[in-house]
Amino acid sequence: MSVALIGRKAGMTRIFTDAGETVPVTVIEVLPNRITQVKSVDKDGYRAIQVSFGKKRPQLLSKAAAGHYAKANVEPGKALVEFRLTEKEGTDLTVGTELKAGLFEAGAIVDVTGTTIGKGFAGTMKRHNFAGHHASHGVSVSHRTPGSIGQRQTPGRVFKGKRMSGHMGVIRRTTENLKVVEIDVERNLLLIRGAVPGAEGGQVIVRPSVKAAAQKNRKKIAPAKQQAAKPATPAKK
Repeated sequence: MSVALIGRKAGMTRIFTDAGETVPVTVIEVLPNRITQVKSVDKDGYRAIQVSFGKKRPQLLSKAAAGHYAKANVEPGKALVEFRLTEKEGTDLTVGTELKAGLFEAGAIVDVTGTTIGKGFAGTMKRHNFAGHHASHGVSVSHRTPGSIGQRQTPGRVFKGKRMSGHMGVIRRTTENLKVVEIDVERNLLLIRGAVPGAEGGQVIVRPSVKAAAQKNRKKIAPAKQQAAKPATPAKK
């Protein structure tokens, strides 16, 4: 399914297999995911579900958002996220349905999207591997500063696209092909093998792997084409 879950990165731990091997996992706490709207082709032009996650005080909502939640009879959440559906997916989903960790199975391959950890301001010399200033002869507390960036009389300006320092991190990133090792339905937890983008406490989106689904479809189509290409064997007399 294309339906995803929105959760909170609780941290990392490890679990042991029956063979005694240790497996590093990221623990994701699935926040309350409630369907606020089901979109259809006839009314909206495409199929999708709109999901609200977490909780938000009603007095912090605008009148439009409060009316939207009241129409769906769903508790207000932090934000609304939309997931597209194909023709055959999510036919049993209705407004007010709560999606939980049981949506996935142990062994499933997923893609996890999150916001990377912020690294703060990255100096010009460090980020772009420039030379830097002298370490002596009057240079004080400015060894890695950019220095003068302007031109001489001609052209007398700074060209667009000049490499300079900036902010590293806090970028939306997706880690693909991660494996769901274990699911704790009672506590609504997903244990995923590998590193998940973002800091502890950050919000992440867990969705079925796009590449794994495409590879599975290719394996189904290949045997059918091979059988169709085989010539029919003549009947024995």
